[in-house]
Amino acid sequence: QVQLVESGGGLVQPGGSLRLSCAASGITFSIYTMGWYRQAPGKQRELVATITSGGGRINYSDSVKGRFTISRDNAKNTVYLEMTNLKPEDTAVYYCNANLENRPAYTYWGRGTQVTVSS
Repeated sequence: QVQLVESGGGLVQPGGSLRLSCAASGITFSIYTMGWYRQAPGKQRELVATITSGGGRINYSDSVKGRFTISRDNAKNTVYLEMTNLKPEDTAVYYCNANLENRPAYTYWGRGTQVTVSS
C-alpha cells in the first residue's frame, strides 16, 4: 500500500520559515518524480515545486521561486520543502505528490498538511 505522509505544517508569522517533510512508503521512491502542491480555500490545487528522481531537474512556480527549496533524500524515502520569507498568500494545504513520467496510473497523493501564515 502506497503512503505519502506530510508533516511540518503549522502557523507562522509573515516572514517566517517552515520545513515540510513527506515520507513515502510502498513505492520505489528513487525512481519517482516528487512534488509539492498546494490548495488555498476556494482555489484550485496548484504546483509549488517538483524534483526528478535523481534530483537533476527541479521546477518551481513563479510565486515561490527564490523563497522555497525542494530537496529529497532517496536513502530516507523523503522529500522536503524548505519555505522561507513566508507570505499570507502562501496559506494553504500543502500536498505531497509522487508520479512516474508518462505513467499516470502511478500517481499518488498525500493527505496534506496545513500551512497558515498570519500575524
